[in-house]
Amino acid sequence: MQSQDVAPRPAPASDDPVVDVERAEAALVEHYPRLVRLAYLVLPPSLGRNRRVVTAHSLTQRALPRGRGAATPVIPAQSTGREGDPGYALLRLRVLRTALEANRPLKRPAWPKRSQLPPLLPQVWGLRLFPRSGGADELALDQRLSALSGPARAAYVLRGLEKLQDDDVCEVLAAAGVDDWDGALAEADTVDAQYALLDSPEFDPCSLQARPTDLMRRRQHVKAAVAAAAALLVSGALLGLPGEGWGPDGPAAPSYAQNPAAEAALDPAQLTKVPPLAWQSSARTDFSVWPARGDLTGDSGLLRRALAVWARPGETVQVSATPGTPAGGPPGAPQLLYAGNVDSARLVILYDGMRIARYAEPTDGTEGAALDFSRVDGATRAESSAVVLSRADGNVRYLLAPWVKSAAERDLLKPRTGPMDLTVTKGVTSPMASPATQQTGGSCNSWNALQLTDSTGSRLLTDLAELVPARLTTGRPGEAKDATGPAALRSWAPYSCWLGAMRSAGVRTVNAWTFARQPLPDGTGAADWVCTRAETWRGGGERVLAQFRTPGAAQAAVVAKGQNVSACGARDPHVLAGVLWKAQSGGWYLLAAGARDTESIRATGGVRGVSEGSLLALRAAQGVQADLKGTLESGRSISGLE
Repeated sequence: MQSQDVAPRPAPASDDPVVDVERAEAALVEHYPRLVRLAYLVLPPSLGRNRRVVTAHSLTQRALPRGRGAATPVIPAQSTGREGDPGYALLRLRVLRTALEANRPLKRPAWPKRSQLPPLLPQVWGLRLFPRSGGADELALDQRLSALSGPARAAYVLRGLEKLQDDDVCEVLAAAGVDDWDGALAEADTVDAQYALLDSPEFDPCSLQARPTDLMRRRQHVKAAVAAAAALLVSGALLGLPGEGWGPDGPAAPSYAQNPAAEAALDPAQLTKVPPLAWQSSARTDFSVWPARGDLTGDSGLLRRALAVWARPGETVQVSATPGTPAGGPPGAPQLLYAGNVDSARLVILYDGMRIARYAEPTDGTEGAALDFSRVDGATRAESSAVVLSRADGNVRYLLAPWVKSAAERDLLKPRTGPMDLTVTKGVTSPMASPATQQTGGSCNSWNALQLTDSTGSRLLTDLAELVPARLTTGRPGEAKDATGPAALRSWAPYSCWLGAMRSAGVRTVNAWTFARQPLPDGTGAADWVCTRAETWRGGGERVLAQFRTPGAAQAAVVAKGQNVSACGARDPHVLAGVLWKAQSGGWYLLAAGARDTESIRATGGVRGVSEGSLLALRAAQGVQADLKGTLESGRSISGLE
């Protein structure tokens, strides 16, 4: 029986709305805490708080569509929050649908759905995670919600957390596969409308407390595992292997091949060790003239394990490589850059002329060894100034080139603040905060960069979760300079937080170029157009972001992206981008800008018009789409970044 104040119900939607995956990704980053809270509230409390937290994060992370939507807006509208954002609506629907599936009991004849099983990732071993405790009101509400069915709990949350009217609640429930909307709404009415409590920390699975699991049981399991490992070790010793076997190679995979050249490359005695002052007389200034440093350069056992793992990493070794980095062992005896103890680990850094390899193992054994690669062929003096030595507790240590005179830490978001000197001991810096784990588009209060000074000047490098930090520059492509001067630092400040979008992509340099400054139509000042381009070590996979910053805004907004495009680079120093912008008066405009040699810009589609020169401003309606074409002074035509 239908409620009198609820409109006729819509039919269940058969397909998700078509939304561009990049728009959905932006919505996921912006509203991630909200979506996780929604999943947490809808999931059955019978799961327990720890599994409920982990499952909520897992469902939210899997909500991102895998394919690209067919309708990609060429000119993205200015963000207006959750309301009216189809990307957020899609993610909310997918999160709700999978959370409701997790409520349903398993049926023997049918295969369980993925959401009905414990999440494979994320997992946290040895800890139990749960939100912070609220007051008595929150506890009572949680108990009352636990007595509701999944659809009723979803209806209550959509009403209270999402502020949806009953008609909209029914539409969302229908799209999520709920048949009895009336029953869900009626059951939700049995719980008092204490909607403000849904924003309590009691229901926030992103602000967590951690406690250990059952320690006694864990100790029993560890003892059993040690006994099993000992039995396996004895069995392996009895079986035996020809020659030296796998013992000296640590966590490397066994080798049965008898290749003299390959064996020679694994001999620690054959490692190249450059004298400490060789760089002063060398015609080259790159990794090939770095001396061998560290307190374990004479530890042949450690060096042997590092070389063997590089050649054939075992199944237990965690291996990572930047995109485009060739696999396989060194072609010959590599060069030793470092071997020593750092932050409770033994580290070895090697160089074979094309790659940097870092081997790490715990100080109390080899279990949990890791091997990381990074391509560095063609590195210049500036790009071979530092290597990431270790990351621990949110900090990073660097190993510096021998020609570096001083090192300092600088916050890119605070250009007026001077650099903070770092202590350098035998080429190793003291720890500094690393931005490698910061979330793109989320809370970003700082972005720390490494400032190095040598006889040729100063330069800025930043940690993008790779072995070699990326070099930061500013200026017109082909004329870019290191971003160390006051003007360059001020130009980087509003755009630094978006460096997180370029993590783990094999980035070599990132250049920020202010290609236009456009007076706003309502007379409130002028906006900056900046193109940020990341060049990679492999010479492909370049990423380009066009960003728009209005007067007084602390950070810029990304309005267009490009992948594997030549725009905004030294080979093609041209760019064209546009955005729908809302004036303070409430009116909407299509704004577009190109580089200074842009002769005209034409807009077609939902907005039509043409401008003489490199700037375009046209009245528009909210949500319209348009195509941009530009004509350069040379007569060549260019398209806008999408």
